[in-house]
Amino acid sequence: MRVKGGTVRKRRHNKIIAKTKGYRMTKSKLYKVAHEAYMHAGQYSYNDRRKRAAQFRNLWITRLNAACKLNGIQYKDFIAGLKKKNSELNRKVLSDIAINNPEVFSFIVKSL
Repeated sequence: MRVKGGTVRKRRHNKIIAKTKGYRMTKSKLYKVAHEAYMHAGQYSYNDRRKRAAQFRNLWITRLNAACKLNGIQYKDFIAGLKKKNSELNRKVLSDIAINNPEVFSFIVKSL
């Protein structure tokens, strides 16, 4: 006697259909198409989380570059000076300081 697994399969299919609710056309109705769409959506999410991290880094660098110009130093020289001093401050923190506390950022630049 064989096992058909009807209820298990139905539950698994319904789970995917529920997760693809709101997708257009058959991507939210038919299991096979919905499963493909669900898998692709997951991959896009994974890739775009990495892209978002890169975009934020670019934003921080742009902000630091602008702040450095206001303080009469080039960005590359600023970063080189920080590395020489073994500074623990990363670009995210430095960018935040440059925007919210320009006088503190000026002090950091002068200390290099």
